[in-house]
Amino acid sequence: MSLVSTFSDFLRQRDGKLTHEMILAPGRFGLGKTPNRLQPDSTTSMVCGYCSTGCSLKIHMKDGKAVNLTPDPAYPVNLGMACPKGWEALAPLKAGDRAVTPLLRDGSGNLKPVEWDAALREFTGRFKDIIARHGREAVAFLSTGQIPTEEMFMLGVLAKFGMGFIHGDANTRQCMATSHVAYKMSFGFDAPPFTYKDFEESDVIVFLGANPCIAHPIMWERVMMNKRKPEIIVVDPRQTETALVATRHYALAPKSDLALLYGLSHILIREGWIDERYIAEHTSGFEEFKAHVQTFDPEAVGRITGLGTEKLKEFAALLKPGKRVSLWWTMGVNQSHEGVRTAQAVINLALMTGNIGKPGTGANSITGQVNAMGSRIFSNTTGLPGGRNYQDPAHREDVARFFKIDPAAIQQKPGLAYDQILSAIDEGKIKGLWVIATNPAHSWINQEDFRRVAAKLEFLVVQDMYHDTDTARLAHLVLPAAAWGEKEGSVINSERRIGLFKKVSPAPGQALADFYIFKLMAKYWGCETLFSGIDTPEQAFQAMAELSRSRPCDFTGISGYKQIDSLGGIQWPYPETSKLPPVPERRLFEDGRFYHPDGKAKFQFSPPQPIPDPVTEKYPFALMTGRGSSAQWHTNTRTGKSEVLRKLYPADSLVEIHPQDASRLKLANGDWVLVKSPRGQARARASVASTVQPGQLFMPMHDVEVNRLTFPAFDPHSRQPSYKHCAVLVEKI
Repeated sequence: MSLVSTFSDFLRQRDGKLTHEMILAPGRFGLGKTPNRLQPDSTTSMVCGYCSTGCSLKIHMKDGKAVNLTPDPAYPVNLGMACPKGWEALAPLKAGDRAVTPLLRDGSGNLKPVEWDAALREFTGRFKDIIARHGREAVAFLSTGQIPTEEMFMLGVLAKFGMGFIHGDANTRQCMATSHVAYKMSFGFDAPPFTYKDFEESDVIVFLGANPCIAHPIMWERVMMNKRKPEIIVVDPRQTETALVATRHYALAPKSDLALLYGLSHILIREGWIDERYIAEHTSGFEEFKAHVQTFDPEAVGRITGLGTEKLKEFAALLKPGKRVSLWWTMGVNQSHEGVRTAQAVINLALMTGNIGKPGTGANSITGQVNAMGSRIFSNTTGLPGGRNYQDPAHREDVARFFKIDPAAIQQKPGLAYDQILSAIDEGKIKGLWVIATNPAHSWINQEDFRRVAAKLEFLVVQDMYHDTDTARLAHLVLPAAAWGEKEGSVINSERRIGLFKKVSPAPGQALADFYIFKLMAKYWGCETLFSGIDTPEQAFQAMAELSRSRPCDFTGISGYKQIDSLGGIQWPYPETSKLPPVPERRLFEDGRFYHPDGKAKFQFSPPQPIPDPVTEKYPFALMTGRGSSAQWHTNTRTGKSEVLRKLYPADSLVEIHPQDASRLKLANGDWVLVKSPRGQARARASVASTVQPGQLFMPMHDVEVNRLTFPAFDPHSRQPSYKHCAVLVEKI
């Protein structure tokens, strides 16, 4: 395959013209970069690229470039509000360490610039060689919840159906796999039932392992719009910012939440505070669940949780039928060794009290990343497009027919999960890894393990907007990708709302939108026919819509990007057969029908399991991790580029420690300490405060040192890592 035959075809397809200069330096001439569809001096709106709230930002253009932004007052999600990250969303695009050309590691071990042709030949040749020598199971990819759904879709199709990869996962595994599995097992499909309007319509709002004041500030603003004077209950070992302003805070012992939820169920059943009609008509498995929770009496659960009997009874009384109760959870539940069962215990509470499918109710998972929901449904990692099942022959046939491929080419089971991929690398079974828009050398649990394992790879490719992320520094090949604001596509937020990214700024140098990188890879690999008729992101959207047909997430009724834009986003489902226009706010299960064959939701449960890394005499502290500031995002890869945001969070790593423990260790506020686990150590300043209980510590997850400490435990159902609890010791420096 020649450079001219590949790039010339591609350029003609995009722009209709080709010059010699374009062939030699395609990035300088916008290869694969859709032109701005906006007037040079205009304003447009698009969804923010950070968290799952899905706020809309008005982007102000001058001379064809984005120069400023303001929150969109008309969008039904944020209603004119934005958190600090949103206000600074343009800053990461201007960073000096943007990846502007492919980089290939030379014989001396240095990353050197190369042209796209050389980079794609290296990518194709090295991966094909590994597959030829070791088989299809010797390669894998790790993807993201940050890129548009169209790009996730293209990646999954390319890797699984075109290149022959069996194994691939996304960093959605780190934040939302638990909710995905919990909903699928309980409801029959990964279907968050709520709409943000429910924050404003509840009488009782329960947050479990969630701190929306910091992690999802705009959702908290929606809570503040509630005029029903709701009880706001926070269940969290730590006195979070949300707990400080809640009406009740239940500071349970770390990782005792499953026992707590079963104890609440026990009281509700014993007192008759349940909706027997709803249970009989719309659920299955209740009698077995009732028998299961009989042993979780208030006295025992009061001891396990540290809350005592009276607080447990008080809590249960707030959940009894007669009021609108909504239950919300996020990473404090998801990132647990038994997160799926904990999430399902929340779902069980909603089912048994009839608090689902009605305004102000629901068992509601708050998603983490901007497009974790898109990843859950269309990334082709744990399931086939549209939430289909690898094990279902009819589902494989549907997908094969759409792509005009042999159904036998579609594997019959999902590939390895994230942690299993890394284990396979460690065992020498996987030799090549492709990492897209994620930074596992910082974010992966027991971080040093990832770095050690990555060194065993024959070939590591990192595709990212920056060339110096922790993971890119380990790569053999770095591919420069366009960022949010430099490409088009759709994303799906926590409430199932499909919104848009737009191209409002040119990507730097030779950086390309991931969509077009995948198109070029298909061309070089020789499987470009997979994407016949899919030449733009919007055409990929139409393909996804067709693959959603007759699925619970059906959005065949959406005509295209223009309709999404004009209506302020559209929540799925919205099938072609819908008789009504989409409305701003919709919830699921209003008719009491779920997605299992019998139309009923299932009570799911099992006994609580011991904490995998309990405190000991040598490691006497329980370390918890979480969001540290509304100005920080994940590994600070992007938020760290903003001078404004850097001023809004501490310059040094912090560890919160209770005054009693600080006194015993002779620590003063601001002292430098070492926090140690058997896996590593982290240097931080002591923050002496009663936000944590004696024997507990808290560190923000954004600091690179934190995941040197965390213990690699995984939920058996979702394979999600348990970031929220490990045993450590503290020493004064």
